[in-house]
Amino acid sequence: MSIVFVPKKLRGKAKINQETIQRLLDENDQLVRCIAEYMQKGRAVECVQYQQILHRNIVYLATIADANPDNMPPSSTATANETPASTPTVNGH
Repeated sequence: MSIVFVPKKLRGKAKINQETIQRLLDENDQLVRCIAEYMQKGRAVECVQYQQILHRNIVYLATIADANPDNMPPSSTATANETPASTPTVNGH
């Protein structure tokens, strides 16, 4: 079972740390391998089950990433109104 699955009564109480994220990434790697293996064997039902778990894990990781503004890449910290000083002008504009 996926480590992301948490009973409703325990949701929101788990601490997210680098170890948990790494475990999810490792689990996703294994899920992708299983999906590929089952696809080669023509076992579509098993593929769908693992794809659903993989999707849930990816959405969970994306939610964590979106909630943590500290991990923003340096290039995305500029706002839309800011322009670099070295931007060339076109026709004097």
